[in-house]
Amino acid sequence: MSGRYAPVGDEIESIELDVIGALPAELDGRYIRNGPNPLPGTVSPHWFVGDGMLHGVRLRNGRAEWYRNRWVRTPKFAGASPLRADGSLDRAYSTANTSIVSHGGRLFALVENSFPFEVTPDLDTVGACDFAGALTTAMTAHPKEDPITGELHFFGYDFRPPFVTYHRLSATGESVFGAPIEVPGPTMMHDFAITEHNVIWLDLPVTLQFSGRGLPFRWSDDHGARLGVMSKDGGPVRWFEVEPCYVFHVGNACEDGAGRIVLDAVRYDATAWNATWPALGGETSSPATGYGQRLHRWTLDPATGRVTEQPLDDRSVEFPTLNARHVGRPNRHLYAVDQATIVKYDVGSGKSTAHQLDSGWHAGEAAFVPTVGARAEDEGWLMSLVVHDDPKVPSELRILDATAVEAGPVASVRLPRRVPMGFHGNWIAE
Repeated sequence: MSGRYAPVGDEIESIELDVIGALPAELDGRYIRNGPNPLPGTVSPHWFVGDGMLHGVRLRNGRAEWYRNRWVRTPKFAGASPLRADGSLDRAYSTANTSIVSHGGRLFALVENSFPFEVTPDLDTVGACDFAGALTTAMTAHPKEDPITGELHFFGYDFRPPFVTYHRLSATGESVFGAPIEVPGPTMMHDFAITEHNVIWLDLPVTLQFSGRGLPFRWSDDHGARLGVMSKDGGPVRWFEVEPCYVFHVGNACEDGAGRIVLDAVRYDATAWNATWPALGGETSSPATGYGQRLHRWTLDPATGRVTEQPLDDRSVEFPTLNARHVGRPNRHLYAVDQATIVKYDVGSGKSTAHQLDSGWHAGEAAFVPTVGARAEDEGWLMSLVVHDDPKVPSELRILDATAVEAGPVASVRLPRRVPMGFHGNWIAE
């Protein structure tokens, strides 16, 4: 948590921000990004640890009206105990530091080991949410909203059985389904996928192994690697064995015309995992050097039980995103970042284009915002909060035309401060 990852020590607000270029006048809403920001005077042993801080920019009528940043006020932030009076774990004890999503007219800050925390559009904390008592497990930071039904699919994982539990909310935010998923042990399941009819589970060999030091996740050669296909209505899971790997983030999944399941995600082999995890502050069982995470495709054929795998690129990318109207359905485009590069993929043709940032700048996750009346899948804007190595250089929110990523930003909003590198951001339309 140093350099461009170093936390900021206060909350500020600034109005009428400077803009380079021309902001698309149709953009009316808020870009909000979440990330870990330990309180002043505290030490964070790992990038994944630290109280969540939201950074927001309000755009309207071609203007950047304000920037503000706020910590998410959780019981942990307030210094409360992680245990309830009966000695059980308090699911509201949270950092809420990973992502921000909107569903059913409510806005939630998420982290995968606790309840979601509702916040206001102005970034004030409302409090922990258990969906009227229906949620008793943790909630993933990567729920998936079906663009046709409006339902929200998510899960929670735990170090005790049931190790994984599936949940589904209605479009208006009421719990409609929940069921345990059988896996052999406590795996770190950071993300998953949906298709039109199915849920895709990632049971991969990074498991909870308590050593008393750092975060308790390590690569396990004994756990195996498999992808599971289950109906959205629950029922048995059909598992497909795959080459050992780990996945932090899914791009998308869909059912093709032949009834096969196609999954695109960023794949880490053991070498890539053992290089990345300690760089973030974790421990590994076998040190390695070099980075090797790649955009990868798995095709699962229920008719034959076979799996085919293929790399889609050789860049070391992360944070894949897409037009949310295509979640779980066939998509042509994915977007990802590679340190100082924002990449646009045509996953059908295998081609890609990219925008290279100037020296010293680092790209954050690129959130896709469709244009008003868009007809093509890539008609929209990409928003990325970019950070400079020099702590005296303020960060910027850059907006790119998604149809011409290589052309660079159409507008850059100059923020009033440096923003630490963080995790996931989203556009919340007014």
